[in-house]
Amino acid sequence: MLLLAWASIGLAHAGGEKIGTVDTAFKLIGRDHDILVEAYDDPGAAGITCYVSRARTGGIKGTLGLAEDRAEASIACRQTGPISFPKPLRQQEEVFSERMSLLFKHLRIVRMIDRTRNTLVYLTYSEKLIDGSPQNSVTAVAVDRSIPIPVR
Repeated sequence: MLLLAWASIGLAHAGGEKIGTVDTAFKLIGRDHDILVEAYDDPGAAGITCYVSRARTGGIKGTLGLAEDRAEASIACRQTGPISFPKPLRQQEEVFSERMSLLFKHLRIVRMIDRTRNTLVYLTYSEKLIDGSPQNSVTAVAVDRSIPIPVR
């Protein structure tokens, strides 16, 4: 069981690059409760990075990956380099998913295309096997009209 918990900790952070954390509550044993900020480069749109902040539960359960993190997250996506599209994008697709508990709960980021405004829209929300959360956050990156977004 302990091996499974440690393996899930490694998988949970495989996609995002840790930018930093801020402690929110001291825990005598295990990691403190904190807010984590991570960067995710959009795999379908070079030059766009999404920054996601979310609360993480500390203590013994949080350190072992057994605690369930809160279903709240904030997202801001920005142009961080020249924008290019290696291949056509789907109108709507999940671009990132990260585990928020040992079983059943994930943080998801979905990219949508606003063709009228040549804009990429990113939505983050949490999903649970039985009951997801209505908590969500949205951000958008306008793409210069000289670079049409290819849609398949």
